[in-house]
Amino acid sequence: VRLLAEEMSADDSLQLPDGFFENVIKAAPMHDFGKIAIDDAILRKPGRFTPEEFEKMKTHAAEGARIVHEILSDASEEEFRRIAENVAHYHHERVDGSGYPDQLKGDEIPLEARIMAIADVYDALVSKRVYKKSYSFEKANQIILEGMGTQFDPGLRGYYEAARPKLEAFYSQRSEQ
Repeated sequence: VRLLAEEMSADDSLQLPDGFFENVIKAAPMHDFGKIAIDDAILRKPGRFTPEEFEKMKTHAAEGARIVHEILSDASEEEFRRIAENVAHYHHERVDGSGYPDQLKGDEIPLEARIMAIADVYDALVSKRVYKKSYSFEKANQIILEGMGTQFDPGLRGYYEAARPKLEAFYSQRSEQ
């Protein structure tokens, strides 16, 4: 998220409120808080989910927004709370309307969630998980680019492409540790 936000913050034409990108960066680690409500047997399952397991997994987005709302209910930074809730709630929405939990489309999806979606999927692709090996940077890039216009906001493509070398450097360094 930080690397995408850095690219976007250099674009004065976006005319976003002061602090927007800082808030998105601070909120990003909260995007999956709702997974604490998901059974570990599902979270750690190697292989595909059953339809029932996937339905349960999909509840983590709305549950995450509820948790973030509760945690930040006394926060003085109203804008940060709103952004953090949106990141948790809507990061699995897809610009074509086929995502979850609310099947939002295009600009109905808050920008902060559209940014998180790219970062979240990229991280999942290039990272090893219990259910899969890590993909190469080239394969991850291919998947992200193919998803522009269906899963991801095509308006963010240029920022993603500009951030790609930094993303690869970051994940290369992480894998060496």
